[in-house]
Amino acid sequence: MGNSRAYAVFRTTDATTAYARAERLCGLLEERDDEVGLFAELETVAELRGMAEVLPGARYDYVNRRTGPDGEDVRFDLDVAATDDVTLERHLPLDLLEDAPTGSVEDRFVGVLGRGMAAVAWHGLWPDDPESDQYPSVNHDGVQVVFHGEQAQWDRWSEYHTVFVHVSKFGDLSRARKLAAHIGGEVLGEPQLGW
Repeated sequence: MGNSRAYAVFRTTDATTAYARAERLCGLLEERDDEVGLFAELETVAELRGMAEVLPGARYDYVNRRTGPDGEDVRFDLDVAATDDVTLERHLPLDLLEDAPTGSVEDRFVGVLGRGMAAVAWHGLWPDDPESDQYPSVNHDGVQVVFHGEQAQWDRWSEYHTVFVHVSKFGDLSRARKLAAHIGGEVLGEPQLGW
């Protein structure tokens, strides 16, 4: 199966603009999966509470590994809605990695993001492109926007928000360039390891 190749096609310091460009790219997908992938690092109690309203059943985990008295891994298992702010503060930062039905929460998810890294990933299928030697790839095609990051694999924090198109594991630079042009962008650098 292998990983997709992710091409950065748009980068900005404005999260709203990055998200809007990603949504425009999603409109070009011939097919879109029923679920969207969501990732966020939450650094404040306000961010955590906002996310709990958007994704009531979400599971959170510690960003940095925590261990108990016997060296065992400790997981975050508090009910965010029922826990006071002082207690929640002691457990930050937290992150979440969730899937949700496509079209159900993305706007609200983006609306409660803070300064931590985050991502929204839509898997799908690009349409046939007779001019290209590559064809759509059911396991690889899609759109991703990474907030406060420049890497598809959520590497390091950045002030920038980056939109990626994902294509076949062999890469498809011509398709990436066409998709970038559709949103007023361009391919930014070399292909990265995708999903």
